[in-house]
Amino acid sequence: MTTLSVNNLCYSVGTKIILEGVTFSVEEGDRLGIVGVNGSGKTTLLRLITGMEKAESGDVYFAKDKILGMLRQDDPFQVLQGEDTVLSQMYAAFPQLVRGEKRLAEMEAEMETASSERLLSLSTEYERLNTRFINDGGLHYKSRCKSLLTKMGFGEETYCRSISTLSGGQRTRLALARLLFQEPDILILDEPTNHLDIDTMAWLEEHLAGYKKTLLLVSHDRYFLDRVTNKTLDIEHHKAKLYKCSYTAYKQQKEEQRAALEKQYILQQREIARLEAYIEQQRRWNRERNIIAAESREKAIARMDKIERPQDAPRALQFAFSKTVQSGNDVLDVKNLAIGFGEKNLFSNLTFSVKRGERLLIAGPNGCGKSSLLKTLLGKLAPRTGTVTFGYNVRVGYYDQENQNLSPDKTVLDELWDAYPTISRKELYSVLAIFMFRGEDVEKTVSVLSGGERARLTLAKLILSKVNVLILDEPTNHLDISSREALENALEAFEGTIIAVSHDRYFMQRLATRILSLQNPARDYRGGYAEYIAAKEQLEDISETSAAQTVTAPPTGKELYLKKKEEQAALRRKEARRKKVAQEIERLEKELANITDRLYGEDATDYVKAAQLEDQRIYVEDQLMQLYEEEANFSVAQDVE
Repeated sequence: MTTLSVNNLCYSVGTKIILEGVTFSVEEGDRLGIVGVNGSGKTTLLRLITGMEKAESGDVYFAKDKILGMLRQDDPFQVLQGEDTVLSQMYAAFPQLVRGEKRLAEMEAEMETASSERLLSLSTEYERLNTRFINDGGLHYKSRCKSLLTKMGFGEETYCRSISTLSGGQRTRLALARLLFQEPDILILDEPTNHLDIDTMAWLEEHLAGYKKTLLLVSHDRYFLDRVTNKTLDIEHHKAKLYKCSYTAYKQQKEEQRAALEKQYILQQREIARLEAYIEQQRRWNRERNIIAAESREKAIARMDKIERPQDAPRALQFAFSKTVQSGNDVLDVKNLAIGFGEKNLFSNLTFSVKRGERLLIAGPNGCGKSSLLKTLLGKLAPRTGTVTFGYNVRVGYYDQENQNLSPDKTVLDELWDAYPTISRKELYSVLAIFMFRGEDVEKTVSVLSGGERARLTLAKLILSKVNVLILDEPTNHLDISSREALENALEAFEGTIIAVSHDRYFMQRLATRILSLQNPARDYRGGYAEYIAAKEQLEDISETSAAQTVTAPPTGKELYLKKKEEQAALRRKEARRKKVAQEIERLEKELANITDRLYGEDATDYVKAAQLEDQRIYVEDQLMQLYEEEANFSVAQDVE
């Protein structure tokens, strides 16, 4: 059943086209990821769907009686009148239950002093309301609210805090928690992972992956998109195209389709050129039969369905950090470090060292002191105890997640020029162009820049700094996916040392050689994100096993027998599935070979059939990749056994 349909939606700002002819539909239960570069119109599309903006033309249709709920990036939280605390805002997600509970309390108070006649009437009404209250979940909604608040990073000490005292990130998380509890029929989330730590993101992923209703999601978190979405809407050059797969598969399909379309375009242009040369030759001979032959070829060209040349992909960042002198082998030595504010102690007795060339990623829940640790390393915060010592010839560059090292009143050009006054204007323009500041953009003041533009300007300053140690605080915040990939490429090629805080798991997996977790107690893990998660889960399993061993009685003979039977049945099902996967792989490989032979053989010049065959080839390859992965998992499982 279609829950949302968008038809030929167009939107412009002045003469600038934002969206043009956007058409797609979403089925009930779909989890749609919306992707595109910064400024492509993703948030605008959400605002058009929700009616917050009015389209120039086109229509948006919802299925009957569907409830819509949206989490916005900008000011996502609206304080309800009289509901000023964190907990009361969560309770407000159940207005009917709150009213019912209040009415029941009023009736209880009235029954204490009511006459016998009035008491009988009140008791009957009270029983009716109480039954409805219980059936609607009234006995459990408060405990569910507290449970979800805990999962979203709110401890008991925050329950009675006023909304006005929360940070922007906390307000966003609270708004998200309340929206999840309301469970609208169409849930729309604009960058929901902003301000979430890794553990909270993992919980949210699991929750949304099982969301039974419809989800529309804008995110630059590639891990999150892969685990949550089953469809992807790509916005590029003001147009939108729907792919029936999650992010990684979409990206592969898009590249393959662009390459196939480019090839078909080239082949058709060659065929047109050949026919035109033949026509010109026949006309030069200028005999009747030659004229007839030329006209026949002209008609053939006119009958062709012309293939348009694919538009170039939006220009992406591509940059490298300036080379400088090498640091000593011992880059950083931290001993017995303790950091805190007032009566709150973030951590203590933290000791670690960093060698040249290492890429240390710092992880941990929100509020554990990750950013404070970086500022302490840089001397911006004084530790309570302990020492921080940098090694020989160390030159440090710092990326601040809030971009506070930018001056709001300066222009983009002046911001860079004042930092590097000896560099020529021409060279500065070249650097700014790399970071997509062209033409009038360089004269914009910093105060009017978007979050993504500020991040790019900070990176522009950083690549000119000629440092051998990079200290980065959430460097992928505000960057779109292509810019994140460009940053990752530049950091992979960087020959110095990296110390970074990040919640971007894709970023962590590509770059980390070590992960320092500040989750109490602090632990130092060797390897990337996958190794960190595996080691962390192993520690948790050991802890849970130890706890279970202290309270669990040994299994009885009957329990062991039933468990063995269950394991044998599972093995039989697994073996049957393995054989079926092997048979399906063999069938699809033959089908793929047949399609390939036709695509480059008998149907190569029939562009309609070639396009259809290309779609079939992509679909079959996608099915094969999934089966290959499943087959590989069987092999890994057998090796482990």
